[in-house]
Amino acid sequence: MMKRVFILFFVFVSSVSQAQVSQSDKMQWFGDAKLGIFIHWGIYSVDGTDESWAFYNKKVPYPVYMSQLNRWSAENYHPEEWARLIKKSGARYTVLTSKHHDGVALWDTKAVPSSKKRNAAPLSAAVRAPAKRDLFTPFAEAVRKEGLKLGVYYSILDWSHPDYPGFRKDSTRYEIKKEPERWENFCRFNQTQLSELMVQQNPDLWWFDGGWEHSAEEWKAVELGNMLRNQNPNVIINGRLPGQGDYDTPEQNFPIERPKEKYWELCLTTNDNWGFQFQDKNWKTPKEIVTIFADVVANGGNLLLDIGPMADGKIPAEQVRILEELGRWNHKHEEAIFNSVGGIGAGHFYGPSTLSKDSINLYLFLPGNATGPIEVKGIKNQVLKVEILGTATNVPFKVVGKISWSDKPGLLFIDVPNDPQLLDPVMTVLKVTLKDPLKLYSGTGGL
Repeated sequence: MMKRVFILFFVFVSSVSQAQVSQSDKMQWFGDAKLGIFIHWGIYSVDGTDESWAFYNKKVPYPVYMSQLNRWSAENYHPEEWARLIKKSGARYTVLTSKHHDGVALWDTKAVPSSKKRNAAPLSAAVRAPAKRDLFTPFAEAVRKEGLKLGVYYSILDWSHPDYPGFRKDSTRYEIKKEPERWENFCRFNQTQLSELMVQQNPDLWWFDGGWEHSAEEWKAVELGNMLRNQNPNVIINGRLPGQGDYDTPEQNFPIERPKEKYWELCLTTNDNWGFQFQDKNWKTPKEIVTIFADVVANGGNLLLDIGPMADGKIPAEQVRILEELGRWNHKHEEAIFNSVGGIGAGHFYGPSTLSKDSINLYLFLPGNATGPIEVKGIKNQVLKVEILGTATNVPFKVVGKISWSDKPGLLFIDVPNDPQLLDPVMTVLKVTLKDPLKLYSGTGGL
């Protein structure tokens, strides 16, 4: 009886602690972070094939795909170098794949996929790969040392688990309604692995994937969400654990309309694939990455930019270059990005823009490094000065079309000089300082 009372009391206290953390409080760091680095690393990097999808879509037979595990030694893996590079990029958080859909765990999990086989061993790099060690925890420690927030990617589906119904695109192992005990066994396995990661890593963010194959009820999503939040009431969960998400996660394609969620994050590859593939040389340029990033921030979102380390643990040189150049640009324009909110919109300025939190400073990102005259419409405030951010160089401006007796604002024209020494090689940002907090006109004109 005493044990039951204690359990009920623990659940009650945990629920209260969850309620005491408001959504806005716990999401504050995420909203300010703007940039995260996604890392897809797994056995798929050995042969450079699609992560998990290779066997699901029958590109390669399952045994051939899984044979990569026997050749994954990670001999040049230096997590502290990864963490330093991520810090250098300007990112405030990072998300590493702890387990993709193939079921191979990067940490030293003790959860065994099948209890029916004798001498069954966990499906992990620490047990079954030549690496013979936990590959996740050293990275988590390095990330914490650099002062970054830690995110854990976890696939709630597991195509290798014998009690998971799905296996390939055209095949299933069983129907849940006919063999509910198998599904319950898999759900316990999921809970065990999440409990391990929850206790060992205590992440700031959970990045779930794979939720599309089952309903929230079948996943026991409420129970999983409660378990994670009871451990850490401040933890943030992405929108792919059905019904439990704190923010939306559009993938690869930039949304034309801003996602409905207040908080959102675009996850984007640096080439065409998430994990390392030898043949994929279609690298995005730093200018393309910055252009996308500026659009994301201007629309109130975050960018989760992906890299795919090679099997030995080295990050491809092209991705290092992208992160270093992104870091240079971020450092120069930090106040326009990380201490900002979404800007004034295309009707007022035809390019990305952000605002300081007090709405005194307006930041204009110049697509293609456009030079003057740059037009801005609808600003009712007095403009005190305009400067090229990162250079402390003031540029001339004027207001035209303002009628003294009308409350309608004139048009602001900024004369940006065509000077390579002043323009940023990737994207130039203007800082417009206003006399008081921004007030915009958005009417149809006229007297």
